[in-house]
Amino acid sequence: GHVSSPAGCSHVNVFKVDNWKQNLRVIYQCFVWSGSAETRKRKAKSCMCHMCGAHLNRLHSCLHCVFFGCFTKKHIHEHAKTKRHNLAIDLLYGGIYCFVCQDYIYDKDMEQIAKEEQRKAWKLQGNGLCKSLLLAHGVHTKYSTWEPTKRELELLRHNPKRRKITANCTIGLRGLINLGNTCFMNCIVQALTHTPLLRDFFLSDRHKCEMQANSCLVCEMSQLFQEFYSGHRSPHIPFRLLHLVWTHARHLAGYEQQDAHEFLIAALDVLHRHCKDDNGKKANNPNHCNCIIDQIFTGGLQSDVTCQVCHGVSTTIDPFWDISLDLPGSSSPFWPLSPGSDGGVVNGESHPPGATTLTDCLRRFTRPEHLGSSAKIKCSGCHSYQESTKQLTMKRLPIVACFHLKRFEHSAKLRRKISTYVSFPLELDMTPFMASSKESRMNGQYQQPVDSYSLFAVVNHQGTLESGHYTTFIRQHKDQWFKCDDAIITKASIKDVLDSEGYLLFYHKQFLEYE
Repeated sequence: GHVSSPAGCSHVNVFKVDNWKQNLRVIYQCFVWSGSAETRKRKAKSCMCHMCGAHLNRLHSCLHCVFFGCFTKKHIHEHAKTKRHNLAIDLLYGGIYCFVCQDYIYDKDMEQIAKEEQRKAWKLQGNGLCKSLLLAHGVHTKYSTWEPTKRELELLRHNPKRRKITANCTIGLRGLINLGNTCFMNCIVQALTHTPLLRDFFLSDRHKCEMQANSCLVCEMSQLFQEFYSGHRSPHIPFRLLHLVWTHARHLAGYEQQDAHEFLIAALDVLHRHCKDDNGKKANNPNHCNCIIDQIFTGGLQSDVTCQVCHGVSTTIDPFWDISLDLPGSSSPFWPLSPGSDGGVVNGESHPPGATTLTDCLRRFTRPEHLGSSAKIKCSGCHSYQESTKQLTMKRLPIVACFHLKRFEHSAKLRRKISTYVSFPLELDMTPFMASSKESRMNGQYQQPVDSYSLFAVVNHQGTLESGHYTTFIRQHKDQWFKCDDAIITKASIKDVLDSEGYLLFYHKQFLEYE
């Protein structure tokens, strides 16, 4: 808590008499950090609220006499008021609360004792528990990946038989009940629960929640992953998720058919807001946030505007969670791009003559665009308004690249759905669309493909703008595909996936997937 005045809390001095340091040490030793087995037993037996007998509810101990009371139900507050005992200590985290200042206080001497006793307790508990204690008491150790111990490696060597996930294993596959036009939500949930790194994060219980119970969307996601990978066969009913999304993203509330793309962005946004990391300022992504959502989904889009007169370039980089691509047939002008439009194989996509590919859409997205005389921009080089060209490239690719094919057109004149077929590949190389490739092309170097992605989910929309239905194809294990249609899940072939219309395409960076 914050300090109520620069000098700190004056009510501490009432406590600091005679043998106060020793008394405080005893409280920390016996009731807060409890290092030895018998102090832990004592803590378990004796630490309960003297008024209601609860062990939980943020138990605090009075610093002036022997009294334990729960903070949640204000039993410690009542004690403080009647006895005028103004200081109490939080038995879980060791913080000291002043009932006059109505805040946790900071006192240098007390803090010193707390730290010393905490270290002693850790030593007593041995190193095994040390890690989990550090985490439990909010001392954030930098997350490091799990490594098997020597002993575990030995066991693995001596027991070479492994339980394999068989080819026909269905763990991770669960239907979702449609709660009245909620297929837009179900299809995004299917895509997210099958995102490899997100799955690893939630299944290893990495979400530490700071919010009050039952209002956190990330906790609900965590719960969903448990549900999906529990091995249960029956369809899951995501009513809590729906309720939470409505609470946190008001524009999605109600039962009318919503756009799956809007839902994806709203869900990522709420998840990101709920797992914001305090020490995310040093993060290496454009959102300056280190939360799991940003680590996986955030990329950086570079926009270079070049003045036609002095050729000065001004560059901005913006974070993105997905890339929206124009389609041929939309009212924004679209021109044939691929030299290979007579058929053949480009970027691993075989396509019929004249068919547009995802690569075409990306090429169009990253090609220089002339901003005409109506869109003059003040050039920072020659300080006057000039015509310029603008080019978008990827400064930083996300781990999961999500492409949104703009099939729904809402212009002043018309509202319609564009059903143009766009072929998309199982493996996608993003190298040509990187800012770094643009630089090396200018320097005449050839770039080796490095940024390869593989497809793991496709969301499709059938029907018209007014009455449509969403389904998802998801990839399970290396090369098995399933179609999720609300509660019904059926096996699908790769051909089914690649022949589908495609509305949202999810690709995962290859080197980061483990089986």
